[in-house]
Amino acid sequence: MSESALPWYKDGLQFECKVCGRCCTGGSGYVWVSQDEIERIAVKMGLTPLVVEQVFVWTVRPKQRSLKEYPNGDCVLLSDKTRQCRVYSERPIQCRTWPFWPQNLVSPNTWSATASTCPGCNRGKRHSLEEIEEQRKAFE
Repeated sequence: MSESALPWYKDGLQFECKVCGRCCTGGSGYVWVSQDEIERIAVKMGLTPLVVEQVFVWTVRPKQRSLKEYPNGDCVLLSDKTRQCRVYSERPIQCRTWPFWPQNLVSPNTWSATASTCPGCNRGKRHSLEEIEEQRKAFE
């Protein structure tokens, strides 16, 4: 790949999760979950997968399920007391790949907008282009 074909973040980006929960709230959207993720969440919470599905998941379309959210935009798994994910170590791949989502990587401006609400952006470990691309592709 030629130098000019590389993305604007070719030198990497810094990110270190501060476990603040800000990425778990906001506008309405989807947090896609697979059956494997539901099962891991169930183990973490000490519940059965069926209970997790009934309480925390909704079917958007056949074969597409998302975590539920509260009317204020909070993910159903975000603790209202600690403002942290209740299943952080077993959170879905969509959550694990934050902030390296395609829409955040469009330009330096979109990254800056993300960083303005996420205290982990532009701090901590520098992730290489390869690491970022792996995360971006995993999200898709």
